[in-house]
Amino acid sequence: MTHLLRLGTRSSPMALAQAERVRALLTRTNPFLTVEVIPVTTRADQWTGDLAALGGKGHFVRQLDQMLTTGAVDAVAHCVKDMESDRAVPGGLTIAAFLERDDARDVLVQPGQPPVDLNGPVPADVLATLPTGARVGTSAVRRRAQLHVARPDLELLASRGNVNSRLARLASGEWDALVLAAAGLERIGRADAVTAVLPPDQFPPAAGAGIIAVTCRDRDQQTWDLLRRLDHARTRAAALAERACLATLQGHCNSPIAAHATHVRGKLVLRAAVYAVDGTAVIASHGIGSPLDPSTLGDDVAVDLIEQGARDLITAAAHQETVAAST
Repeated sequence: MTHLLRLGTRSSPMALAQAERVRALLTRTNPFLTVEVIPVTTRADQWTGDLAALGGKGHFVRQLDQMLTTGAVDAVAHCVKDMESDRAVPGGLTIAAFLERDDARDVLVQPGQPPVDLNGPVPADVLATLPTGARVGTSAVRRRAQLHVARPDLELLASRGNVNSRLARLASGEWDALVLAAAGLERIGRADAVTAVLPPDQFPPAAGAGIIAVTCRDRDQQTWDLLRRLDHARTRAAALAERACLATLQGHCNSPIAAHATHVRGKLVLRAAVYAVDGTAVIASHGIGSPLDPSTLGDDVAVDLIEQGARDLITAAAHQETVAAST
């Protein structure tokens, strides 16, 4: 008997690509399963102002979670870096699967420069092609802080909208370059636009970067059983460590925080950093732990950051976001 699974997702091209990946993985191993992708345009997708005025990127997630809670859909595909870690997954829902992580790095897209191979070597000074005072588009607080550290001369401008629209605006001359996620460009088939890769040791990514999560109702055993087959254990461990670090810091998906976990010789290594929005201060830490207890590793690294004064930077950044959103 054919079983129908209704998969909710945002209506952006990238989100639809993510949902299609989930659909393909599910149907590949379940020939009697039909997956109906249900796209939703969230309030955050329609919002043209600063996301801080809505309470952050979490609004991309909350509307879909509400549909899942009420039974309008059976599962939801989320980009993990959009999922709030300062708030628990809503009661009655569970993250059933973390798909194998894609490229977590950020990249530069600069018209007039040749494309680079994402798997190729990364030069020491990846921003050298940007002239003094270049206009660079990015809305992420973390990215702005990192760019301030590396190149304080750059003019950093807000860039909202889906990736295709931002690439079109870049081509029209609105900015001299854009900083985007490698995974996002790969998912929509635009990896050819990348002109430089930002190395994660200098530009560590956001918690959950490059990871797709699929949630379902925790009492829907049939859906949970289908989704858990997609779960990638190493990615789950990395995601839980990064999210625990973010939660203990009391940061959210648009705080100036980087957290990136990797597996090294059987251990889980977490590197994290907190920035002043203007790049004038950086607090960093790292830890090594067991992949079987990623949350403890995330907590430990966050505590070390807090002891170094990280919470002051996070509070200052939140205040600046609130002021900016109200003006």
